[in-house]
Amino acid sequence: MEERRTSVFENGLIWFGAGVSIAEIITGTYLASLGFAKGFAAIIVGHIIGCTMLFLAGLIGGKVRKSAMETVKMSFGQKGGLLFSFLNVLQLVGWTAIMIYDGALAADGVAGTGRWVWCLIIGALIVVWLLVGVTHLGKVNVVAMGALFVLTLILCKVIFIDGGAVGVISDDGLTFGAAVELSVAMPLSWLPLISDYTREAKSPVKATAASAVTYGVISCWMYVIGMGAAIYTGEYDIAQIMLKAGLGIAALLIVVFSTVTTTFLDAYSAGISSESLSAKLKGKPAAVVVAVIGTIAAIVYPMDNITDFLYLIGSVFAPMIAIQIADFFFLKKDSSDKAFNIANLIVWVIGFILYRILMNIDMPVGNTLPDMAATIVICLIVHAVMPKKDER
Repeated sequence: MEERRTSVFENGLIWFGAGVSIAEIITGTYLASLGFAKGFAAIIVGHIIGCTMLFLAGLIGGKVRKSAMETVKMSFGQKGGLLFSFLNVLQLVGWTAIMIYDGALAADGVAGTGRWVWCLIIGALIVVWLLVGVTHLGKVNVVAMGALFVLTLILCKVIFIDGGAVGVISDDGLTFGAAVELSVAMPLSWLPLISDYTREAKSPVKATAASAVTYGVISCWMYVIGMGAAIYTGEYDIAQIMLKAGLGIAALLIVVFSTVTTTFLDAYSAGISSESLSAKLKGKPAAVVVAVIGTIAAIVYPMDNITDFLYLIGSVFAPMIAIQIADFFFLKKDSSDKAFNIANLIVWVIGFILYRILMNIDMPVGNTLPDMAATIVICLIVHAVMPKKDER
């Protein structure tokens, strides 16, 4: 871990970059069939749920000054935590590939030089970001985020002011609850990562709050851009919208830099998580390897629909963080000196199964919140009834 502590402003910039994402814009288009009012409500409800959990997850790491996967060991034990470190590295490799794929596809739509070319360009820029390091990106991020802010404002004008009448969107059967769940999914996907950044903050509580709020606001904005694009222009391809608006090189900048600033976090955290798997692995080199693997996967494999991937992440990590919340904030327990916390691992399996069952039940608040609430309650009950000596 680098010695210099990040400021509240720097943490905010990091999570601004995480929120400005082509993947979030694309996910927003899925909500268009609900209409703007219901779709907007689903986005807000989903992000309030997701970002509250994001704040609590980041607060744990910020307070104990540990990375996300090291905090997991506090609830599941040293060896028990390795399961989640491994799953986290896998999902981050997946996210890295998906983000590069989406960014390259959009960039190719603007400047048709071949998707693989843009995969290589974006992958190379991510490696540069990784080599510079999270605590030395201050000035670079200020410039990049300022440019992205202006360009996304232009994009909003194109969609909501210059766009035509409301288009007729076919009903794809998406319910309000399912839309909420799609909105929860993005902040939820960052739960196993946020402590990797809040652990280095000068003021952990303020930095965590700034991170969660900044990400929540920007992520909502990206969802609304995607949903609005589909409703007001009848166009689901964001690259085509930018092309029709005559943005040209500005469109390329939006696509490339938004992909880099978001995917950098995935690769960086994959490197940090790999350190939890083995003391021989070092974060920065491992992160570069993840970026390279993600680039190759983005070139080789099609990744056009990520909804199943989002739900899988939810089913794994929602019950995990629920148990961490119960342990840290309610039970005040720390199992990091033990090999396994069997009770918590069993509760996690129950939470995982419950999440998959709840996916088949349509609820207005989605299934993440009920699953996490139930998992917390189960965790508290299990530890209340178990003999103290058998809890870990």
